Amino acid sequence: QVQLAESGGGLVQTGGSLRLSCAASGRTFSNYAMGWFRQAPGKEREFVAAISGSGSYTSYVDSVKGRFFISRDNAKNTVYLQMNSLKPEDTAVYYCAGRRWAVLGSAYDYWGQGTQVTVSS
Repeated sequence: QVQLAESGGGLVQTGGSLRLSCAASGRTFSNYAMGWFRQAPGKEREFVAAISGSGSYTSYVDSVKGRFFISRDNAKNTVYLQMNSLKPEDTAVYYCAGRRWAVLGSAYDYWGQGTQVTVSS
């Protein structure tokens, strides 16, 4: 069983930056691809970014490409989401997720509790 805990959310002005962190406990972290999702009020949860177990491969939703960057430190069992040039439409609860495979994919098995990101206009 893998437990995930997000941190780093908060309130930021349009154009600002935040870095989210997700600490994982459990087995060998590099065996798990990791992802970030978000859910805005009244909307479905959406995929934001993902990274393979080795960190060699990443994927992003079009709306954040060039602004958000996912990375991981397997020695620290932590995945990060650096968010730059934030927009009000980025406001959401951000969730960290892990899958039981090191390669990228659409199914995730473990979820964190979420951290709120609010971007003021």
